[in-house]
Amino acid sequence: MSRERAQALLIDLDGVLRRWDPAPMIAVEVEYGLKPAALLETAMSWDIYRPAVAGEITDAEWMSLVASRLPIEPEKAAEAVARWQSYRGEADPDALALVREARAGGRKVGLATNATDRLRPDLDALGLTGEVDVVISSWELKIHKPAPEFFTEACRLIETKPERVLFVDDDDRVVRGARAAGLSAYRWTGAHHVAYLRKALDLPG
Repeated sequence: MSRERAQALLIDLDGVLRRWDPAPMIAVEVEYGLKPAALLETAMSWDIYRPAVAGEITDAEWMSLVASRLPIEPEKAAEAVARWQSYRGEADPDALALVREARAGGRKVGLATNATDRLRPDLDALGLTGEVDVVISSWELKIHKPAPEFFTEACRLIETKPERVLFVDDDDRVVRGARAAGLSAYRWTGAHHVAYLRKALDLPG
């Protein structure tokens, strides 16, 4: 028996709806004598990243921990992190076009993301706040992807049964978690996926 077409779209933020130019981070690392990718690798250390997206610490506390681990003088480390964090990325035009088309076609769209308490100000700055029907934040739920409870709550908030929801993320582990929770899920690696996703949402040609 074939699966019913999705009636709602859940879409990730970083790596899908928001893209990052690596140049600002590289410039900061060069200026402060840090090794390549030191900022991101430090920030993504699981023991400080998990509490940041699970709603246990604030974004400011997370960044303070990042600064404390950099191998440079504390004042310079705090300065480097602040400079790095001043760049907040930009909306991906292809993913945003899909979101707009889905909503125009009568599909509910939710942003479903692991995030900190900085998420909503970021969405305002990126002009994305009004582009989705609901924002589902791990920091607010106190549950992060790919926990099954995250997807259960996301489907409840978008008011659609899991089997009628299409989830799009750039992380294969998260995609697998969504599928295990009963959602259709697809890994995003770029705009070439849009045609397939439009069909999965049964959008008019």
